[in-house]
Amino acid sequence: MIKRILFLIVVSTMVLPAFISGAVAHEYSHGSVEIDHPWSRPTPPGTPMGVGYLVIKNHSDADITLVGASTPRADRVSIHETLMKDGVMRMQSLKSGLTISAGEVVELKPHSYHLMLEKLVEPLKAGERIPLRLEFKGADAMDVELSVQSLDADMGQKEMDHSGHNMEH
Repeated sequence: MIKRILFLIVVSTMVLPAFISGAVAHEYSHGSVEIDHPWSRPTPPGTPMGVGYLVIKNHSDADITLVGASTPRADRVSIHETLMKDGVMRMQSLKSGLTISAGEVVELKPHSYHLMLEKLVEPLKAGERIPLRLEFKGADAMDVELSVQSLDADMGQKEMDHSGHNMEH
């Protein structure tokens, strides 16, 4: 039962149409790092987790690594990757962080890399801007805001296995 509830929570916050219409772009830059369009989804009352998506551009000639993030709206923010294995979607924590190679761009998006906002203090509401601090190895920390955008979810027929992900921290 708990596994099914967690499955429904994560699916409801992660499964989105590939096309985002009407989204307002916002950018942040510091030194050679640029963050484009940080956003999240609203969460239903009682939902303990939210998500964060954004684009990281590394304009430097050296690799950088996103090693952590924090927000006053959640007890913990972790970096995850969603993978498809044997027809089942699985989510795993990137404990060593997410490397953005020199001159490259990495997008955190549904069904890929993303931030998990764990143990939310209160639900995320459409129209809000959620403060988020991004910590890097090889670059200065950056403060951005996640724009909470309400979108219609396409629930589809995919299953997600969280058996390898410890939800208690």
